Amino acid sequence: DHILFIASGAFHLAKPSDLLPELQGRLPIRVELSPLTREDLRRILTEPEHSLLKQYAALLGTESVTLDFRDDAVDALAELAADINDRIENIGARRLHTVLERLLEDISFTATDRGGETFVVDAAYVADKVAPLAQKGDLSRFIL
Repeated sequence: DHILFIASGAFHLAKPSDLLPELQGRLPIRVELSPLTREDLRRILTEPEHSLLKQYAALLGTESVTLDFRDDAVDALAELAADINDRIENIGARRLHTVLERLLEDISFTATDRGGETFVVDAAYVADKVAPLAQKGDLSRFIL
């Protein structure tokens, strides 16, 4: 169970020679992966059955709050996550979770008082809530 965790990049700064010889023998193939593109991040947000967008919509749905993510918002989120990955540290798709947390922070904390409301998340909302943080350079909130 834990070999996948180690082998999937959890310790990306470790060299194979840093591992025990017994563990090195169990990892016979080394594969270099390419960084995720904006399109990859967009697909991660939309295609899985339990994508992050659907998870957040379901989470807020427990408080009778409806989230409506527009296509331009999904594009803006993927673009922003890719830009932050390029400029700070490339942590791949994990960046999407931290960006979405920041985006939906206000809605999440006031959801209990806003039951029955529908929030439309579009590119303008993304730009208003998340993009200024990236432009200011205060990106410590996005680093896991």
